[in-house]
Amino acid sequence: MAAPVMNKSAESPRTSSQTVTLGKSLNLGLRAAMEADPKVIVMGEDVGKLGGVFRITDGLQKDFGEQRVLDTPLAESGIIGTAVGLAIRGFRPVCEIQFDGFIFPAFDQIVSQVAKLRFRSQGKINLPMVIRVPFGGGIGAVEHHSESPESYFAHTAGLKVVSCSNPVDAYWMIQQAIRCDDPVLFFEPKRRYYEKAELDFDAKPEPLFASRVLRKGTHATIATYGPMVKTCLESAAAAAEEGKELEVIDLRALSPMDLTPVYDSVRRTGHLVVVSEAPGEASLSSEIAARVQQECFYSLEAPILRVTGFDAPYPPSKLEEEFLPDLDRVLDAVDRSLGW
Repeated sequence: MAAPVMNKSAESPRTSSQTVTLGKSLNLGLRAAMEADPKVIVMGEDVGKLGGVFRITDGLQKDFGEQRVLDTPLAESGIIGTAVGLAIRGFRPVCEIQFDGFIFPAFDQIVSQVAKLRFRSQGKINLPMVIRVPFGGGIGAVEHHSESPESYFAHTAGLKVVSCSNPVDAYWMIQQAIRCDDPVLFFEPKRRYYEKAELDFDAKPEPLFASRVLRKGTHATIATYGPMVKTCLESAAAAAEEGKELEVIDLRALSPMDLTPVYDSVRRTGHLVVVSEAPGEASLSSEIAARVQQECFYSLEAPILRVTGFDAPYPPSKLEEEFLPDLDRVLDAVDRSLGW
């Protein structure tokens, strides 16, 4: 699979910074990775001629050719199984799962093969592959299009799991994930695809598996990731009008989790609220709460509280606003924590 020469005229000359959406940042990040390494290939349903349902891969097949941007059959297990073979042969496949709920036909391949081949081969086989998953709700979609399955994969040894929350992280994290020699589940908050930020192409990116404090605060800590980051920042801004300064931490990496910034914050604030779209039962929010309790027990001034989706199947679109955590639910948890 020789890499075709890129059609440079397809993209206008890039300045050192520009305002882009999260979706466009992912497109630019994929493009940069493909330019840097001819072994990077993109594959999935409708990723080529259509450019993906959300147009994340728009223009890539035109510029890199059908041998590097492959439209696959509608068969998620086949997509991942094929990618395993390609990764064993030295390629770096980037697979798109069209919607979060479609990943389950590929579940066996991911947890039985992708996660375990390096261990099973005693390190002789690497699987440098990325599985992109648009996840979460908030877009008024039908069944199986708004789920949050990240806990399944964070639970599975051998997989790395990350989630971007903004255009800057999206651009850098997708490239870092592609360069990683371990398989990476890359969760993209689909309802944030069209939100914009200034992207500096010359900036030094954060490490892939590192959390980041986005807003400093003294009264309580909020730990979150993916689509809930914006909600939590809006909640912190509203709380500040009432004199409550909330520290907001974007976890970014879900496996392995970098909880050191959370520990440091909780030791100062004494309060923690964990926010996630996913249902709370046996979830990442449960894991965060357990580990912070273990490490920061004597610093906590109140029980750790969680704001999550409900422990029920994702509802029809007319009811999704009742299911998803929002500003009011986050602030209610903060008030209960501070008033305990």
